[in-house]
Amino acid sequence: MDHTKFKLAGVMGFPILQSRSPILHNHWLAQYGLKGAYGHFQVEPQNLEAAIRGLSALGLAGCNISLPHKVEALKLMDVVDPVAQRMGAINCIVVQEDGALHGFNNDGYGYIQSLKDVKPDWRADAGPALVLGAGGAARAVVLSLIDEGAREIRLTNRSIDKAQALAAGLEAVVKVVPWAERNAAMDGAALLVNTTNQGMYGQPPLDVALDALPLSALVSDVIYIPLETPLLAAARLRGHTTVNGLGMLLNQARPAFKAWFGVMPEITPELRQAILATF
Repeated sequence: MDHTKFKLAGVMGFPILQSRSPILHNHWLAQYGLKGAYGHFQVEPQNLEAAIRGLSALGLAGCNISLPHKVEALKLMDVVDPVAQRMGAINCIVVQEDGALHGFNNDGYGYIQSLKDVKPDWRADAGPALVLGAGGAARAVVLSLIDEGAREIRLTNRSIDKAQALAAGLEAVVKVVPWAERNAAMDGAALLVNTTNQGMYGQPPLDVALDALPLSALVSDVIYIPLETPLLAAARLRGHTTVNGLGMLLNQARPAFKAWFGVMPEITPELRQAILATF
């Protein structure tokens, strides 16, 4: 890969200005002395196809895809990575030398790494996982847990239809639990994951009670604004090890940066500090 050429990438979403991705990637560009820049691309849904088709013409190395575009963007790719195909969504586009668009999904990789960063001996087969939510983030989490060897995943969502749709074809491992039974489903769980937007700034806190959750269980939330959601605060006070969504964000960015700029970057204390300074 030519490290002397100026390369441009960014993150596409709507809204998108709240994304911390530019801080990450521009920090790494400076750290590794690479020529390039990474910015925000605020793209409304009706303009998505035009924006993605323009990546190659503009000479971009690629871009991240954020909400609400992850599912629709997949349909516009020339080649889709098998992991992204299974997830039914992409979060990363890499523009090839010939202009072809390759779609990837690094969300699952980022999620698993975030758990291992906090608990290096974490194992997916240590006990049942309870996943709250059934959207795109839930799909990434469920499939990555299965790939890591999870033997039982309890999935619950306010709309049981969405949960059943996600579980389709995965019934050997994924058991759908009615939302009304979400608290009881914590009994014996080794991992609790919130993939809903409940607890994010501007949203009501997640309506759960942790009483039945074993104290040995890891509690994680894919949200990183705020860094400690009401769920994680309640879990910490009970004595659980907790994992916020920042690790998922940092880890999913690493393979994307390598694909665009040619270097696999490290997550350093300085990088975490640069991100934390923006909250």
